Amino acid sequence: MPSHLSADRPAAQPPRRGTVDALISQTRHLRGEVDAVRREAPVDDEDAQGRWQRALCNLALHQLNDLDAHLAQLRDGPPAVPVQPTDTPAAPAVPTAAPRRGSLLSRVGSAEWNLLTDEASWSGELYQILGRDASAPPLTLDELPSLVLDEDRPMLTTMVTDCLIDAKPIDGEFRIVRPDGGVRTVHMMGEPVLDADGGTASMWAVLRDVSELRRSQRTVGETRESLQREQHVAETEHRLAVELQEAVLPPWRGSLRFPRQGPRALDVAAHYLPSSTSALIGGNWYDALELPDGETLLSVGDLTGHGVTVTSGMAMLLGALRGMAVAGTRPGQLLSWLNQLLDATVQPALGSAVCCRYRPETRTLSWAQAGHPAPLLFRDGTGRALAAPEGVLLGATSGAVYGQAEETLHVGDLLLLHTEGLVPRRSGSPRPDEAGSQGGTAAVRSLLDLAPRFDEARTAQDCVRMVVEEFGDTEREDDACVLIARIGS
Repeated sequence: MPSHLSADRPAAQPPRRGTVDALISQTRHLRGEVDAVRREAPVDDEDAQGRWQRALCNLALHQLNDLDAHLAQLRDGPPAVPVQPTDTPAAPAVPTAAPRRGSLLSRVGSAEWNLLTDEASWSGELYQILGRDASAPPLTLDELPSLVLDEDRPMLTTMVTDCLIDAKPIDGEFRIVRPDGGVRTVHMMGEPVLDADGGTASMWAVLRDVSELRRSQRTVGETRESLQREQHVAETEHRLAVELQEAVLPPWRGSLRFPRQGPRALDVAAHYLPSSTSALIGGNWYDALELPDGETLLSVGDLTGHGVTVTSGMAMLLGALRGMAVAGTRPGQLLSWLNQLLDATVQPALGSAVCCRYRPETRTLSWAQAGHPAPLLFRDGTGRALAAPEGVLLGATSGAVYGQAEETLHVGDLLLLHTEGLVPRRSGSPRPDEAGSQGGTAAVRSLLDLAPRFDEARTAQDCVRMVVEEFGDTEREDDACVLIARIGS
């Protein structure tokens, strides 16, 4: 359809071809980069962030495709319109070749309504958008609302009235129902064409099928809302996990003396180190408890996983461990019952633990372990790992039996209990589950290297501070904890 010239502005000059070609080249380059980002986005449908990223990339690609086609049309000029014979009534302009389905041209049509003759002229693309027979006469402005959904008709009527009476430009969207029952969203932009006296002679408009674009935008909005919901849930779970962990783990900071009454037997300090790669709280714990018979319970452990469920499971295990220890249960039997308790829970889980009872009268340490690193004993500037009795992971098998070992300690000895994540795995080094005990041995060596420094420390808290200074700022994939007890006189 020939372009019209409003009476209040001069004709626009066509842009330089070289400038438009450069914009097309930039658009296609950007489209390729966005497509590369889309291909790198996660494909897991359960991942809300991945779904949102893909939806956003798809929307950007959709808009860049349209921009590319718009610029190409701007460079090449408007499509040719067949000239109507002067002695025949106006007929729709039908292109000689239908544009490719899904292309920009098949989604953009134009129309003009002559107010003086009440005639209408539609482009062939507009017939395709509205799903009407190209041999049928175009609808007049009074007939056009018959295609529009009932709830959108008032908006269309207002736009057309404002354009014809107040010479306001049209810029709005409405939904139309095609003869096949399909609903499409159409964006309409238009202006009045003024006669020599300043009156409105006709109205022209460009109508664009934006159904796919709006669908992509809705997908982005839906995935964004889903991501926000998941983030809110994750933040809530994190807060609950932190509160639960803080409520369960011993509240003391600095060193403790056990027993609290009488001569000092143990100087105890501990520290929890969060993961540097995840905001999730894991199931690590440490504990030191004075028992009714004068002995002291020392334990550390780790329930696999992260989040509120794991933290609550850790709280259950730690509560059971304390209760059985207070009742006088020895470490080996205690771990057997913990294993039975974990095996009977509704949600299967695995855990590791080391449980120690220290008798100050004889300076005897009785201990057992369940798939956990053995305590490290430091004496006279050197250190070693205690020989571990048999013990599988908690929850790994029903009816597991756990061995128990004893160690006689000396005044000034230092005992270090830790979870596996305390010493981060160095880049390229094997994981413990990939290389047997190699990963654990490397972590033990790193801790044993601190022996000379421990020998110069005055308190257990000073030793814990050394561990945190050495390993606290490094990248760790999981949270961890360390507990240190110094044997007193």
